[in-house]
Amino acid sequence: MAKAVRVLGMLAAAAVMAVSPAAQGGSKDGFSFEFEAIEGGKLPLGQFAGRPVLVVNTASQCGFTPQYDALQAVWAKYRERGLVVLAVPSNDFGGQEPGSEAEIKQFCEVNFNIDFPMTTKQAVIGANAHPFYRWIAAELGVVQVPRWNFYKYLIAPDGGIAGAWPSTVKPDEARIVQAIEKLLPR
Repeated sequence: MAKAVRVLGMLAAAAVMAVSPAAQGGSKDGFSFEFEAIEGGKLPLGQFAGRPVLVVNTASQCGFTPQYDALQAVWAKYRERGLVVLAVPSNDFGGQEPGSEAEIKQFCEVNFNIDFPMTTKQAVIGANAHPFYRWIAAELGVVQVPRWNFYKYLIAPDGGIAGAWPSTVKPDEARIVQAIEKLLPR
């Protein structure tokens, strides 16, 4: 019974997010959104237009946290060819990102040598989800809404969604790497 209630709750939260792009202010692509950088200041995704962007909701105290190593490796390998990796810390799942922005940034730098862009902590599910994640839900449906930390979304250079993968798919797995390589100049 408790499991059924949890599943229904997740579906209800996802349904709240699944609104049309027009209801979200007319956003048409992934570059229409803006975050705040973890260091402060605006982080408009539009600055990355024309480049592929791998957006990942992250957490510091999760079983998937070691994926930061693979994210950094993918970023290091492909950034010169145009790839952007963007971490979006979130405390939505299991309270696994309880720290402040300064603590999150320090944890990532000290433990994983992260130097790719990061946003401030964001809600990625439910009524308070960041508009980017509401757009993901509207575009891909509730089956692709983050269900845990380290869901990955690949935004194509034209702003469309080129791929989506759950937590269990590592950032350096062939299916993600192949999708990234298809979007990069040779």
